[in-house]
Amino acid sequence: MTASAQIGFPILSTMIFFPVFAALALRLIGDEAMARRAALAAAGFELLLAVLLLVGFVPGTAAFQYSERHLWIETIGASYHLGVDGISVLFIPLTALITLMVMLLGGNGTRFMSKAYLSNILILQGVTMGIFASLDLILFYVFWELALVPLYLLIKLWGVGLQRQYASLKYIIYMLIGSAPLLVGIILLGIAYQNGAPPGTTFSFDLVTLMASPAPAHMQELVFFLMLAGFAIKGPLLPFHTWMPSALMHGPVGAGIFLVGLKLGTYGLLRFVLPLLPDASQNWYWLVVGAGLASMVYAALIALVQQNLRRLLAFASISHVGLVMVGLFSMNAHSIQGGLMMMVNMGLASTGLLFLTGVIYSRLGSSELSAMGGLARQVPRLAFFFFLFGVASIGLPGTSGFHGEFLTLMGAFLRHWEVASIGVIGVILSAGYFLWYYERAFFGPISNRAVGGMRDLSRSETAVCSVVAALILAIGIYPTPITNVSSASIAALVTRIEASAVNRPTPMAKAGPDASTAGVR
Repeated sequence: MTASAQIGFPILSTMIFFPVFAALALRLIGDEAMARRAALAAAGFELLLAVLLLVGFVPGTAAFQYSERHLWIETIGASYHLGVDGISVLFIPLTALITLMVMLLGGNGTRFMSKAYLSNILILQGVTMGIFASLDLILFYVFWELALVPLYLLIKLWGVGLQRQYASLKYIIYMLIGSAPLLVGIILLGIAYQNGAPPGTTFSFDLVTLMASPAPAHMQELVFFLMLAGFAIKGPLLPFHTWMPSALMHGPVGAGIFLVGLKLGTYGLLRFVLPLLPDASQNWYWLVVGAGLASMVYAALIALVQQNLRRLLAFASISHVGLVMVGLFSMNAHSIQGGLMMMVNMGLASTGLLFLTGVIYSRLGSSELSAMGGLARQVPRLAFFFFLFGVASIGLPGTSGFHGEFLTLMGAFLRHWEVASIGVIGVILSAGYFLWYYERAFFGPISNRAVGGMRDLSRSETAVCSVVAALILAIGIYPTPITNVSSASIAALVTRIEASAVNRPTPMAKAGPDASTAGVR
């Protein structure tokens, strides 16, 4: 369904380019306070567009909606193709909400060049929208690479301490290392399409076109490992995880919110690897699930001994990514739905925790446990929201985290009960590291004089936390609207994977009419 027919204007293009133009306009505003208000207004308008997008989305179909398609680079078959389905449409409003949170935190997180800081946040928002809306792999890769620039600048220029230079360099090196195999994998998919098409057919990198003409099995294996490397580094997944603690520890909280709240690596696997490479995904699922379990348990154990709140949240994020990988590559409807809901929950609960970590840092000048103690007595509103976001991140029933973890583990049990058993251990460890840290940081005697004079959440901070809390509780109590939006797209993906498994013994069958029309159309 095209955007013009569905809503009357190209809403996805608007949401991609409006923040970029707003970022450029900020540089023309001389007054810092006015520039901040303009940035907040731009983020608020973007959130309004995202809500309109979600409200106008038609559930119950796997078709891509709000589509925009124009020929872009004819010689290589690249097109400007945008659209969202029941999977990607959830991340558009999530990105808009996260950006607004970062804007409200900006006054606490930047002491100089605030206009440049806000401009980078808006540009990052625009290119992230492009990542979630792209249906052409070349276009996706362009936005994927563009996102590195503002994140690198945010860590390097507005990070914390002398180590921010090292953290920014480490981040960009890891991302570039991951981008190289990803690009090679995309190119190979385009070549495989041309080789299997009639003579004279050009390349194609369009997701819908490539799903209708699956790559041969031997090509899928190679492309699978290339794309897995790129997305696993971005995840991050063990052993490619070391950039995340550095980025969260030494980067600004605003950049960390994007890194923790929006899991682009797992999204890439769900959006491209599973539907385009079903044979290879089935063959090597055990490798990904094993790496996911190792990441989950290892990162949770490391989080147990952390004294710094930022590092704890970094390892908690890595642990959650591990469980998401288990869900996605258990490859049944329950596990994939659970993995998707876990990604949405991380965008709410983990983002909320990091937002409050930024507030604590702005008040105390530290995120070390030694600087805290007795916070609940001095800042009760902050303590309440921190506890709510924390229990949501560990999957307490009644919060948005419960359904994702439950469906993921149930789907894993359906595939292999041994895998799910290890996953349960990781869930228990996650409850341990959060509750242990919370008890020491928010209760007990006040040992830091700065805590005694610490002010509680402001009205704007309380409003942001209240919105996030309301979403966490609403999804936790009644998750049906989320599952209704995504169920058709997930069912189509599972059908495609199962059809691949049935036809796998006969390679020629996988390229036949039945396989080419299976799944999302």
